[in-house]
Amino acid sequence: MRIDVLTIFPDLIEHYAASAMVGRARAAGVLDLRVHDLRSFAPGPHRSVDDSPFGGGAGMVLAPGPIVATVDAVQPCRPIFLLSPGGRRVDQQVVEELAALGPPAGEGLSLLCGRYEGVDQRIADHVVDGELSIGDLVLAGGELAALVVVEAVTRLLPGALGNEGSAADESFTEGLLEYPQYTRPAVFEGWAVPSVLLSGDHGRVARWRRAMALRRTMVRRPDLIAARGGLSADEQALVDEILAAEAAEAAEAAEAAEAAKREEGLRAAEAAEGRQAAPTGAAVPLADVPAVGARRGPRPSPG
Repeated sequence: MRIDVLTIFPDLIEHYAASAMVGRARAAGVLDLRVHDLRSFAPGPHRSVDDSPFGGGAGMVLAPGPIVATVDAVQPCRPIFLLSPGGRRVDQQVVEELAALGPPAGEGLSLLCGRYEGVDQRIADHVVDGELSIGDLVLAGGELAALVVVEAVTRLLPGALGNEGSAADESFTEGLLEYPQYTRPAVFEGWAVPSVLLSGDHGRVARWRRAMALRRTMVRRPDLIAARGGLSADEQALVDEILAAEAAEAAEAAEAAEAAKREEGLRAAEAAEGRQAAPTGAAVPLADVPAVGARRGPRPSPG
């Protein structure tokens, strides 16, 4: 899939895109990421890409000339999306739609990074095909937002991930947050991994993970549950079953810990009593102990 990024900071995009998963996808030919410097197509010796806004006000605005010149010269993939606060909110559904713009349906897409106070509105009206936003926040420019889109889309491309199941088994793929994840050691500083994950029973593990995803989403993102129309009767029953089993296991573990504590206390008490009753040995009268260096017979005469 081809993705073109139009920016005044190409090094920022290239540096990130050369590493980790995006870099591996580029090296493998899964992602054809092309970064274009708007300044390369700006007029004049200073390659100026911005100007002050008509009507006054703080800040500068990206001028339409360099952007149009770049688009004409490099012929980026269509559609072109402007990263801006007023764009369509990017979520996993939007990411899936963007990924679908690649082969076999199409060639790819392009991202135009705004800067300063934004871009001349005529670019938004007549040059780009849509606008995207990563959230209700203000950034200095669209580069970070573009990288978010690039990475999110790349993860969905066949061959981009080492494990193809990773993209299908994550947050938002079914309108749910992902279940909790654990790794070695099984007990760390007294914090234990849920025993079901150590059971080797893949069916139980799958049911636990499903229940945890449902429960986590209910607690943290009830809006996602509402968007799904709430929990089905089977989903609610699964959550109740798993939570009840966890509560019973926690009570059993607490009881075992209390019993172990009592046993340890008994052993400590018995050990203390044993030390008090232990014989100390018969004392030897001082008179029977020879003095250090005492002579055992007459000293021989000299010579």
